[in-house]
Amino acid sequence: MDAETRPRDERPERRETAAVACALCGVSADGVIAPPTWIRSVEDGARRYFCDECARTHITAIEGRLDSAWW
Repeated sequence: MDAETRPRDERPERRETAAVACALCGVSADGVIAPPTWIRSVEDGARRYFCDECARTHITAIEGRLDSAWW
């Protein structure tokens, strides 16, 4: 099966190799996986992570789906 016909749950997972850091404040997560309290956003095709503190501060903008450039 090629990638277009393969069911979504059978696609190979992408593995992160760089440490995860908050896109706003720069705090780093322990390891290469963001903690479950962090938020991941895809903006202009790039993944951006936001720590729980920044996410709490900007929750209204996040829920309104504003790009982080507007915060």
